[in-house]
Amino acid sequence: MSFQVAIIHSHGSENPAKVIFKVTIALISHPDCALHEMGEHHPEAPTRLDAIQNQLIASGLDFVLLHHDAPRASRAQLNRVHDSDYVRQVFTRAPAEGRAWLDPDTCMNPHSLSAALHAAGAVVLGVDLVMSGQAGTAFCNVRPPGHHAERDRAMGFCIFNNIAVGAAHARAAHGLKRVAIVDFDVHHGNGTENIFREEANVMFCSTFQHPFYPNTGVATDSAHIVGVPLAAGANGDAFRAAVAAHWLPKLDAFAPELVLVSAGFDAHVEDDIADLCLVEKDFAWVTTEIKKIADRHAGGRIVSSLEGGYALSALGRSAAAHINALLG
Repeated sequence: MSFQVAIIHSHGSENPAKVIFKVTIALISHPDCALHEMGEHHPEAPTRLDAIQNQLIASGLDFVLLHHDAPRASRAQLNRVHDSDYVRQVFTRAPAEGRAWLDPDTCMNPHSLSAALHAAGAVVLGVDLVMSGQAGTAFCNVRPPGHHAERDRAMGFCIFNNIAVGAAHARAAHGLKRVAIVDFDVHHGNGTENIFREEANVMFCSTFQHPFYPNTGVATDSAHIVGVPLAAGANGDAFRAAVAAHWLPKLDAFAPELVLVSAGFDAHVEDDIADLCLVEKDFAWVTTEIKKIADRHAGGRIVSSLEGGYALSALGRSAAAHINALLG
């Protein structure tokens, strides 16, 4: 639901000013997402969620967000984008104790299956909230991330492809014909491309460092897959020029009914996992441009979900800049 908040500014006046605004953004998370952990020194750590939440509190943004607990995604929702045998394998391999490795970078502890189900379910809930008008936009502060998970395998810290599950739910449950996914993580969202490569009613626009893990994204030639590689060392000017030249015209022509965002903040200059040089204002800028597209074509409907970002201070500041831009 939306609600109004009144802030009273008296400044010693007998007639204090009252500012009224409407909350339009949902913040979706779940405690189990912080219980998934892959080892003491693994960069995809529970502290990532704390870094974002703490920055939202410190900046005052937390006060204007409507909090929701993420539900678990159902098997039927997962099976829309993942092979049923793969989903069954994840459930079967979930350990009762210790860890089970799904790929060299990705493992599960006893809480990981629940975390992954809630992470995918968060995007499903976000779609439902914006499609019903209960929220204008939503940000899913969840982990594990999702955009590397392909139709039939885990990869790169990702178990289920959260954003893809949300996109498929938007089409199946809400009858949408055109859904756009934008991805500004420093790594190419190979899983999202793998899932929607043959589905022209889902547009996938991404920027990513190249050459770099997972070394994909430059070979696809498709009207609805827009991959824009950036060289190591590229700064905000190069990023903005690439988005303006390659994403925005195609997104406008596609006229999406809903925009989903794979929000990775590991392209930040302080994040040593890669070599791009973005800063908070670049994430705010791209979010504002995405919001313009959504306002023109999708009734403002945007659902964003956390992907990468491992330098904790930079992650918190960047996510807050992104959410602030979503608020407009």
